[in-house]
Amino acid sequence: MSKKLSVPEKIRSLAKEVFDSIGKKDTPRLETPIRSLSNVEYNDKEGYFKILGKMKERTMTASTIKSFAQSLLMMNESKTLIEADDIATKREMYYISKNWGDAKFKEQPESDSIMDDIEAMMGVNREQIGFIPEEKGGDIAGELVVVDKDPDTGKPLKIDCTKMGTGAYSIPISVEHLQFETKAKFILAIETAGMFQRLVKHKYWKNANCILVSMGGVPTRACRRFIRRLSDDKKLPVYVFTDGDPYGYGSIYRTLKVGSGNSAHINEYFCVPQAQFIGITPQDVVDYKLPSHPLKDVDLKKIKDLIKNDPFIKHHKEWQKALQQMHKMKVRAEQQALAKWGLNYVIEKYLPDKIGNKKTWLP
Repeated sequence: MSKKLSVPEKIRSLAKEVFDSIGKKDTPRLETPIRSLSNVEYNDKEGYFKILGKMKERTMTASTIKSFAQSLLMMNESKTLIEADDIATKREMYYISKNWGDAKFKEQPESDSIMDDIEAMMGVNREQIGFIPEEKGGDIAGELVVVDKDPDTGKPLKIDCTKMGTGAYSIPISVEHLQFETKAKFILAIETAGMFQRLVKHKYWKNANCILVSMGGVPTRACRRFIRRLSDDKKLPVYVFTDGDPYGYGSIYRTLKVGSGNSAHINEYFCVPQAQFIGITPQDVVDYKLPSHPLKDVDLKKIKDLIKNDPFIKHHKEWQKALQQMHKMKVRAEQQALAKWGLNYVIEKYLPDKIGNKKTWLP
């Protein structure tokens, strides 16, 4: 059985292939998986978007020599970071390139794209190649003790999420080393910070015996991995509560549950296949007589695109039906629309009703 190469060893191996190609007067090339919905498949058994075999090739030609050089230079920077046990944010990596002369990045999206390619090429996540995002991981409140490590002594450090006052525990960038203690019955992942704060303010987690997670829009990798590890370790169901709009369905919930095309090479670890949708549905707008907003052209376009092209939506007729109903109604509704019936209607009526009635859930 062949030994699994470390990231620095993989980088050395790729660099040697390029070097040897130049020595043989062949055109050097780098291959990376295509990161898009066109190169993934979905099935219920695996529960996530799995990358297929389509590859893109970056060769060193007159027109691609800059991006080719950028890839090699970033891999070298990754190797340096790992060997020094250091990290760099994605933004810092962009500025590091200012020392690369003609190979420097003009804008950060260029840098981010090369970083994603290297990540896919290596078959690892970006944290393993030394780069971390700037975005916050998400917030936690409720019936949970997170067992972290003291950075100075390495000893276990227990953080009680029931004792955060009016604040919340912030998910760190890396969550692999964390352990959990809880007697909660479920995890509730919430789209908006405002709704999260309302549930925290009135200690919904205490009465419902649950763990609240604020996703703050599309959940970060750290947030998704935290929920996945917590759910797996403690055998907890995961309920997701978002706004009733195409973005909440096809970007926030879908990304949490099965991943994305852009991150298909790591979806296996950064998604939560056991998640269930209990957020605002088109039928809720009718049943709860919720205030709504007209769909914009971009919303209608996203609905059509989800039904036609998204492997997850195409697999589940329930989601197709919900999106078709939304397209017909031409309205969307926010979580906060429940306040029409009272500020705490969501706590006293909506969430108990939804969690108690599986027929209202979406897969």
